[in-house]
Amino acid sequence: MVLSSQFLPRIGRFFLLPLLLLVACGKQQTLQGLFQKQTPHQAYARLLRQAGLDRRPAGRAWLDAAEQALRDSLVVILPLAETGYFRPERPTASSYRYAVRAGEQIHVSLTLAPGSAARVFIDAFEVVQAQAPRPLASADTLQLEFRYHAKEDGQHLLRVQPELLAAGRYTLRLRREPSLSVFPVLGRSDAAVGSFWGAERDRGARRHEGIDIFAPRGTPVVAAAGGYITRTGITPLGGRVVWLADTEHGAHLYYAHLDRQLVQPGQRVQPGDTLGLVGSTGNAQGTQPHLHFGIYRAGQGAVDPFPAVRRPDVRPDVPQGTDQRGEYVRLRSAGALGRRPGDKPAARAAQLSKQLPLLVLGRQGTALRVETPDGRTGYVSVAAVLPAGSQPLQRLALKTPVELLARPLAAAAALAALPGRTPVAVLGQDREFSLLRGPGGEVGWAVI
Repeated sequence: MVLSSQFLPRIGRFFLLPLLLLVACGKQQTLQGLFQKQTPHQAYARLLRQAGLDRRPAGRAWLDAAEQALRDSLVVILPLAETGYFRPERPTASSYRYAVRAGEQIHVSLTLAPGSAARVFIDAFEVVQAQAPRPLASADTLQLEFRYHAKEDGQHLLRVQPELLAAGRYTLRLRREPSLSVFPVLGRSDAAVGSFWGAERDRGARRHEGIDIFAPRGTPVVAAAGGYITRTGITPLGGRVVWLADTEHGAHLYYAHLDRQLVQPGQRVQPGDTLGLVGSTGNAQGTQPHLHFGIYRAGQGAVDPFPAVRRPDVRPDVPQGTDQRGEYVRLRSAGALGRRPGDKPAARAAQLSKQLPLLVLGRQGTALRVETPDGRTGYVSVAAVLPAGSQPLQRLALKTPVELLARPLAAAAALAALPGRTPVAVLGQDREFSLLRGPGGEVGWAVI
């Protein structure tokens, strides 16, 4: 676990020395003890605190950014493909909130741009009303891809945060997949579902507690997951039925209206093993042959099985166009940030002037994810901005020497110093501060 060092000369090597010593002197078993029952993010935060870096400005900012991301996330719709950018000079964390259905499997993957050596922490949480988000799954640079199973309908949140001083570009993808590895009817897909969860039955006296998958009589019905057969039999409603205990997900799978049953109670089965044949027995007599498929969970009863068997989302494409990550843009006319890509900002949203520089953090489709000088993030349309670098507000020569600051605040850290008469480009304005770019590409805030 080694922190990026390419920016140490600029920020100060002394800042990370306690942490580097702590990591270097620990033996393998010591690190394993630190990491036990912790996510990679939690273990890293613990090392920061043990090294005393939580009392330094950058270390405190990194921990605060992690907490802030859990309280203030951008709302997205799956599937998602977004390009992003890590800022070395200011610790940040990106967070995305999305809706899930019980039975879905969420596939998370993050790809670093070639040449990037940053360590990145990815954490998925369940959003719980009036409580802290509940951890679900996590990863770091050693494995920037994972899948997890949504057990209930609700809202989930994904946090992406790099280590201190990390810089670079990345691509994040989020998409839904079925949690059951095999579709219950051989050779069919969710396109064969003809009756869905909740449809009326017996003139509204009851609701459909499953889905009906239509196929020719005699089509093999297969195990959608591994487990063992708990029951077979004949019932008035289901006709010939098979119950399968799904040992991976802790659920019971129900197969009904079978023409024949080909398994026995107590039998172990693997995904794809044949359990029976499609038919129309029970109260399905006289109807087109189909399988009634249901899922039952302890404490919940029947749940909608469709999210567990629906086809996966198509792998989302990476946004096309000029890569503006890490660059500044300005609005063509005064506007506001959107909470979602393509959203129109609320009527009372704080207006941003067209002189205000916005740092591009990422892109999703035709929307840019940007950050204001005071740290607010949101989305603006690609068509609504112009590049501040190639279209500065003005070009001038400095009348007096200035220090370029990391933020538009008098107490902000200095990044560089420019002597008088230096030619600069003014990329934007925030109150009395100007965002300047020097002849060597150095960028920072100053009052001129």
